[in-house]
Amino acid sequence: MVTGGTTDDIIQLNIESFWSGGPFANSSYTGGNPQAYNAAALGDELSRIRKAIFKSPIGETNTLAPLTYPGLNYGSYSGNGLIAVSRNTTISKSNYLRWLDLDSGLLKTAWSEGKTSFRREYFCSYPTRSCTSYLKSDRPLADTLSYSFVALPALQDTSTTCVDSSTIKYRGRSEDSGMSFEFLAKVKTVPRNMVQCQMILSEGKKTAVLTVQHATESWITWVGDTNYNIDAGGPEHDFSFKGPDPHASLARILPMVTSLSYDELRQIHLHDYYEGFSSKFSLDIGTIPNFSKSTKDQVGAYTREKGNPHLELVLFNFGRYLLFSSARGTLPANLQGVWAKGARPAWSADYHANINTQMNYWGAEVTDLDVTASLWDYMAKTWIPRGQQTAKILYNTTRGWVTHNEMNIFGHTGMKDWGPWVSATWANYPAAGAWMMTHVIDHLDYGSGSIDWWQKQGWPLVKGTAEFWLDNLFVDLFHDDGTMVVNPCNSPEQNPITFGCAHFQQMIWEVFNGIEKGFELSGDTDVAFLSEVRAKKARLDRGLHIGSWGQLMGKFMTEYEYWASTYSKTSEWKVEKDRKTDLHRHLSHLVGLYPSYSIASYPEGGSVAGLTKSELLKAAATSLKHRGDGRGPDADAGWEKVWRAACWAQLGDGEKFYSVLKYAVDANFGHNLFSLYEPRSSDPIFQIDANLGVPGAMMNALLQAPDTSSYDSPLVITILPALPKAWSARGSVKGARVRGGIGISFAWRDGRPYDVVLRFDRMKAYQSREVHIVYNGRIIDSFVGEAGM
Repeated sequence: MVTGGTTDDIIQLNIESFWSGGPFANSSYTGGNPQAYNAAALGDELSRIRKAIFKSPIGETNTLAPLTYPGLNYGSYSGNGLIAVSRNTTISKSNYLRWLDLDSGLLKTAWSEGKTSFRREYFCSYPTRSCTSYLKSDRPLADTLSYSFVALPALQDTSTTCVDSSTIKYRGRSEDSGMSFEFLAKVKTVPRNMVQCQMILSEGKKTAVLTVQHATESWITWVGDTNYNIDAGGPEHDFSFKGPDPHASLARILPMVTSLSYDELRQIHLHDYYEGFSSKFSLDIGTIPNFSKSTKDQVGAYTREKGNPHLELVLFNFGRYLLFSSARGTLPANLQGVWAKGARPAWSADYHANINTQMNYWGAEVTDLDVTASLWDYMAKTWIPRGQQTAKILYNTTRGWVTHNEMNIFGHTGMKDWGPWVSATWANYPAAGAWMMTHVIDHLDYGSGSIDWWQKQGWPLVKGTAEFWLDNLFVDLFHDDGTMVVNPCNSPEQNPITFGCAHFQQMIWEVFNGIEKGFELSGDTDVAFLSEVRAKKARLDRGLHIGSWGQLMGKFMTEYEYWASTYSKTSEWKVEKDRKTDLHRHLSHLVGLYPSYSIASYPEGGSVAGLTKSELLKAAATSLKHRGDGRGPDADAGWEKVWRAACWAQLGDGEKFYSVLKYAVDANFGHNLFSLYEPRSSDPIFQIDANLGVPGAMMNALLQAPDTSSYDSPLVITILPALPKAWSARGSVKGARVRGGIGISFAWRDGRPYDVVLRFDRMKAYQSREVHIVYNGRIIDSFVGEAGM
């Protein structure tokens, strides 16, 4: 991020892997797990907790102690400091413009000083692993231009030095003196060699400064890295995650990058950005850009009553840009992408996998962004090794792996203790892996992942998750109905501690279903495992129950409560605990509606406990209505509104979808389009999940093709399922993807689609299946899709 100043410009520095905590701060770091010698005692405690819940007249307990464990050395993602760009000029400025060009990935500023025109460009280049800030004037500079690194005060052992006349080095360590980082930066000019490096005294400390005089063009290119190594996080490396000092690698990269001219460097970036971002997908909702008003003014004028389709389209494209820019490295996008400002961002800018990490990737597959490789690597290399220990120590499980709600980059997979009054509410979420496996399965189903990828990485992730749950399902002794349930569970970030939480049951059913569908392609010969999955899936309570006031239940109700009721709804728990006035931010029991499919693709003729699909959808709508529009007393976050909008789209209600989407934009997006948590506070928090969730939610109003229980079931592709009136005049989607390896493009006019074109360019032979194209509730075409069509 940059300030874009003309005289003084500040460029924020971030490295995706720069964290405090973990084994860098404490070599005895355990990933949040108790010591292994406690496993037997913890197993006894867990058994006692399960028995207490089943024997409780209300199916609850009040604590999971001692299973939760202090998050010692959990650490935090951190910013690295700043580059300060300064000119010693007092000439007045005019004609100032600043914009982010989403078609090219270039940030630009332009202005005038008297008769001299200035232009700046900034970009970070994925292929070259470097960032550049370029300044051009149509006359030689009459003043001095300087570049220097500025350290964050919290960081330790920071220093800047001159490497040569045009290169400076900035080093330091995290605030707990753990991880090391380094930046190298070089300035080039036109005419050449108009730069020098000197050490000056600043605030009592020597600092390196690069100065430029008499140039018409000047650009600084920098590279940075840490001594973190994601490949050193397993037991064979003692879970150290420690790699070599970054200097040698950076010293090789910078000369190669800076041997290129600015135009060459810029062209490499533009080609990469075009091929990966601009050329593959586009959305038009019939808007006309308003270049007479700044983004800030458009955001300020935006209201829920009026909306602004052009601004909504900008937010859509901005969300894709942020994901594309933050998820192609070693690590996936975190709670702030890669743009944390200070050393201790909110929630450590970590990975919350009970909605936030999932929402970050809603728009990836459907808009054809190739950004998920780092996500698979992150799960495989940080969750599985420690997660296998967590399964053994906390759950007495000798196969599979598990992690919980909050993760760092050091394999924190244990139950992070927030203190006795909230520990289970946040920490008791072993379903994180199960939910994340839907993304893994989708990657194969969309045709993005190859069979080779599935066998080597996707299948081991999914199988390990399934193995854990095979050993952690129990016959429901509360209802004594023969079904298998999770015990204990918390619906994410809610009390009470109970059993059979709808969210868990739905997600585990989808994991088991993914095992059945993906087994043949996996190359796995463990047919006993497949048989066990099928047997327990058949007995699994699916978490689909209608409660006493019409809601989808988050937890079960008792038989007495059911027959005593006169209304129905879906509930969040197996023992009914839902309240009509519960405005909680999470919609966890509706996960099968969106973004998953156990409700959305419930078979028309199917029946669970006597329920039809129409009854389930009606119950889901009742629950959604009573959860409100996303401004309860517990929080004011953009993501909760975006999730609600996506769910209304899944239910086919375009106007309700649009109303809640507009509410999110009106309430939670700042003047720079960042999504803000508690936006009315004096210091609102940047939280990127809503930014990255907007593309997925908007696409769900235009195109739906949820997963199905088997490849024998027709793939239903619905065109314009929830098109709001404000977008209905005209528009188009080009280059979208749906499961089955199918690409789809279409246009609409006056709310009616035309020019619907399907491409089976990524469909594999095993994906051949019946396809139904649906518009306005009717099948308008039906055929068997085959590879190569």
